[in-house]
Amino acid sequence: MTATAEVLDQVVLAEPPRLGRLYARAMAESRMPRSAALPATEVVLDDVHVDVEHLAAYDEVCGFRLTDALPATYPHVLGFPLQMQLMASRTFPLALPGLVHVRNTIDVERPVRWDEPLQVRVHAEELRAHPKGTQVDLVTDVTASGEPVWTGHSTYLARGVSIGTPSDDEVVGPDPAVDEAGGRASAVWRVPKETGRRYAAVSGDVNPIHLNPWAAKAFGFPRAIAHGMWAKARCLAALEGRLPDAFRVDVSFRKPLLLPSTAELRESRQDDGWRMRLSARRGDLTHLLAAITPL
Repeated sequence: MTATAEVLDQVVLAEPPRLGRLYARAMAESRMPRSAALPATEVVLDDVHVDVEHLAAYDEVCGFRLTDALPATYPHVLGFPLQMQLMASRTFPLALPGLVHVRNTIDVERPVRWDEPLQVRVHAEELRAHPKGTQVDLVTDVTASGEPVWTGHSTYLARGVSIGTPSDDEVVGPDPAVDEAGGRASAVWRVPKETGRRYAAVSGDVNPIHLNPWAAKAFGFPRAIAHGMWAKARCLAALEGRLPDAFRVDVSFRKPLLLPSTAELRESRQDDGWRMRLSARRGDLTHLLAAITPL
């Protein structure tokens, strides 16, 4: 994955946007006419300081230890409101309600201390056809004193929204952990129904499909589902102390993790890093596949 070469107009925010308001606006405007192309805009938040109490709450919900270095998934929380700022606007070609997070790749260039002032930038790229609809990438770049320290690519799918016929590459696409991490079962987790609400409180992701069973049913789920980024964070927490300082973690989100449920983590050490698979405790239902490789 590479950063866009296009020159983008910067929108510099004074503070993170309020996500509840963005979701409400996006729901109200979901059927209104939209732009046909991605906005040539980069949303920027300067001089970001991590609140240590918020970090501690995030660590507790996701299973990380509290250390001086940020968990690999924590900068996603800093960039997520900026992603929503872009996607909630009618200049964004896909309506926010119903977008599904199907893949997430994070590059950790080095450990990031919790007390480092950060700059967070978000832009959208690669609007493309998919057999099930249309995909787009939201890219988050984090720098510390001008040094790139973290990059995240979040791929979202708008089901049933067509922009043309996908090419062969778009149909197949790269897939992390194709071996499905057939290693040993290293953990079994009971995931309680309040997991969605607890993660929403520390991430700001208040999408109702994670919080309310009736809202989840409206989108075709039998009950509320866990956030994909919570599942990714929980899996990475299981590898704490075993990962290099610089690495990439590429995750494909598969079947939703219903709340409550029981999940099993399998992990295997490979020549180029780790493979992980989170699945239902019983049966072949895969929730998440992950490939972790050093940079």
